[in-house]
Amino acid sequence: MQRGESVVRRARPDEASPLTELAFRSKAHWGYDREFMQACRAALRVTAKFIARADVCVAEVEGRVVGFYSLAPWNSDLELYHFFVDPPAMGNGVGRRLWDDAVKRATELGYRKLLIQSDPYAEGFYLKLGAERIGEVPSAAVPGRVLPLLVFPLREDED
Repeated sequence: MQRGESVVRRARPDEASPLTELAFRSKAHWGYDREFMQACRAALRVTAKFIARADVCVAEVEGRVVGFYSLAPWNSDLELYHFFVDPPAMGNGVGRRLWDDAVKRATELGYRKLLIQSDPYAEGFYLKLGAERIGEVPSAAVPGRVLPLLVFPLREDED
C-alpha cells in the first residue's frame, strides 16, 4: 500500500460517534442551512448497536477514518444505507474505494441489485459509477422533500 492510500475495514462499535460526526460534516459540505442540517441529525446518527448488527465499513488513510458506508436490507433487496466521505478526502479516490468494496460485499451476500436513496448532490457520483435513476422516495428526515431512488445491478438475472 502506498502512503496516503485508503484501506477499507469493518467499523467498530466504538466508532459510532466519530462516524456520526463524519456523516454530518459530509452532508453539510453541500451547503445546506442550519435548520436543514438539524432536521437531518437523527437520520445521520450511527449507533454502536447499528454497527454491531449491520454491514458497516470505513475507509482509513494513515490511521484516520475518512469515509464509511453501510448496507441494510430493504424488503428483498439491499440498500446502500450510508455513504459518506469526509470533505477533505473528497476527490482522492476514497469514495470509489468505498463503492467498490460495497459492491463486492453486496455481491458476496447474493443480492442482485443495490438500491440507493441518494442525496441530490450525490446522484451524479452514483450515475457515473453505473447506477440508474428509477424514481423518487420521500425523505425520512425532512417532510415534503423527495430523494432520487437509484439502482445498481450487481449481477445479471438468471433465467
